[in-house]
Amino acid sequence: MAELRSMLDEVLEAWADVRQGIVEEVENIPADKMDFRPTPGVRTVREQVQHILEVAMMATGEFTRPDTNLHRAPWPKLLEMYAKSAWAAKSKAELLELLRSQMRQADAAFRAQGELALWQYHKRFDGKPGTKLAWVHHAIAQEWYHRAQLALYARMMGLVPALTKRIQGET
Repeated sequence: MAELRSMLDEVLEAWADVRQGIVEEVENIPADKMDFRPTPGVRTVREQVQHILEVAMMATGEFTRPDTNLHRAPWPKLLEMYAKSAWAAKSKAELLELLRSQMRQADAAFRAQGELALWQYHKRFDGKPGTKLAWVHHAIAQEWYHRAQLALYARMMGLVPALTKRIQGET
């Protein structure tokens, strides 16, 4: 018989899975390519990772509060409330450690608040009501999106993306 698990377990497992994929994509990119920018006006590899972290830090911070409020400050200020360590991390090693430690912190924070808290309503950025759970799913989807961008960056640098290597049995 399959193990019975909570919805919180499944959500955090999904987030940890995509985060591990991001870690693998970053590990796959050489340290001297962290400032690769495919075209002017888009984020470098380093900036992509910092962005992934800043959104995850804000999501963890806001959605584990009893008084979640995405309108407590304008978007840049809201990120600033939570993401200073993401912006301070510059090296590949620092970013990888922060990707790992932030996921551990998020897991602990969401588990500490409990599953029922995810069903609480808050006012979304668009002003409509939504559950914290729906926004956590949005955060996970955002990380998938940026994971795909990192894989594309790898291709543009002549590398085989980490996920492709895994599928092909190379790792």
